[in-house]
Amino acid sequence: MYFTDFRDGEGCKSYIVGCLDTCAAAIIDPALDLTDRYVGEVARQGLRVRYIIDTHTHADHFSGAQVLKRAFGAPIVMHRLSPSPYVDLHVDDGHMLPLGAMRVRILHTPGHTRDSMSLHIEDRVFTGDTLLIGGTGRTDLPSGDPEQLFDSLFGKLLALPDDTLVFPAHDYKGREHSTIGDERRANPRLAKTDRAEFVAMMNSLNLSAPTHLTEALRTNMSGGKTVRQLLVEASARVPFMALEELDRRIAARPNDFVVLDVREKDAFAAGHVPGAMHLPRGQLELRVNELLPDPSVEILTICEFGKISTLAAATLRELGFERATALDGGMKAWRDAAYPVEASPPAN
Repeated sequence: MYFTDFRDGEGCKSYIVGCLDTCAAAIIDPALDLTDRYVGEVARQGLRVRYIIDTHTHADHFSGAQVLKRAFGAPIVMHRLSPSPYVDLHVDDGHMLPLGAMRVRILHTPGHTRDSMSLHIEDRVFTGDTLLIGGTGRTDLPSGDPEQLFDSLFGKLLALPDDTLVFPAHDYKGREHSTIGDERRANPRLAKTDRAEFVAMMNSLNLSAPTHLTEALRTNMSGGKTVRQLLVEASARVPFMALEELDRRIAARPNDFVVLDVREKDAFAAGHVPGAMHLPRGQLELRVNELLPDPSVEILTICEFGKISTLAAATLRELGFERATALDGGMKAWRDAAYPVEASPPAN
């Protein structure tokens, strides 16, 4: 078996598993931020990706499945109860996926989410967020159920041989793997073998919400884009201007150069680049023809940190302003570098 694991900065784990005889491989629980690393590893090892598998609908990180599907042309696999519209192959408990000479056995293990599944491949099981090293997945997020988690843990995962290697989708302490036997003996949550006690324990955990809960659920359930993806895509279509170049342009006062501040009114009034025009990002499409009648001028967009202005510049280019650019670093960088700032008088 070819096997390698990956970890992002937030403790999320993902894996590539492959058959050495045929080079057929599966990518398990890919994270959006690591997609370039998967592509590079597959190329280095000469693998052919047959499946891209998410063990459940993630609520704390963004799935890279759609990006990898475009890269490899492999189907996205999830349980049949997954709400994601971009899934190509829905599987159910007891199904098997051929992976060269190996087989991926599907275990439906709901509880963390209703669509949670574990993948049993030869000597190891990939448990998603159902069974963690020294813990279990939480059950207080959408579609979580402690009763179902109890059945998944004690009825399915703990029924595997004790020497089965356990590879979860999360670990926050740097551990690589465990075994079913180790978890049976040392996992404090599995010490609650009485159903009522286990359910009571899970219902009383009082855990804080994941950092990206709303956005992760939105993108992973709908197939939509993250804000970061939008920014990356906009950045690929927009050139940027350095602070010193803007300072030079202001001094030169060219007639075909417009500085457009897209922050809200109060932020603009408190301090802006001298001579800047104000047009809030939320009004851009509605007022651009009124304020910028000449599409041939060069437009530099500015916001506080450089993100909203990047989106604004990309929008302007889509609207036909082909010379739209964005200020690198935004107003914060401009102020920090001690360039001149102009304030607007208070409104009467």
